[in-house]
Amino acid sequence: MAPAYSDGGAVKKRLLRFCGLWGEIKTMKTTLFALCFLCATTAAFGQSAAGGGALGNEVQVFQMASHPQRATQVPMAQEQNLFDRSGYSFVEGERPLWEVQPLAPKVPLGDIARALRKEHETAKKADFVRND
Repeated sequence: MAPAYSDGGAVKKRLLRFCGLWGEIKTMKTTLFALCFLCATTAAFGQSAAGGGALGNEVQVFQMASHPQRATQVPMAQEQNLFDRSGYSFVEGERPLWEVQPLAPKVPLGDIARALRKEHETAKKADFVRND
């Protein structure tokens, strides 16, 4: 707990003035106050501009947009080519995936574990171990 001085922080102010920081701290406090004041007034004016300060007590009925036109049968439209500027190729049938992409070799998990254990045994060990 900091001791309570009877001078009201005058020693601290004198020390800051001596170090040359009093002007910077005063400027920083003023700037921070101005920024907070600007934010508060902007928020207050924003709330008042949105709805006149408070919401009215009049009921506002929400009405969905109606679409009176119903689905009817019409003749099909003219055919449109989607491949106007690209090459178009047509192939019948399907190729199975095993013809296109070979199967990846599957290594059993036990073999992987044995290889890792062998690698760990042959790895270089520390010459000096320090225990603190």
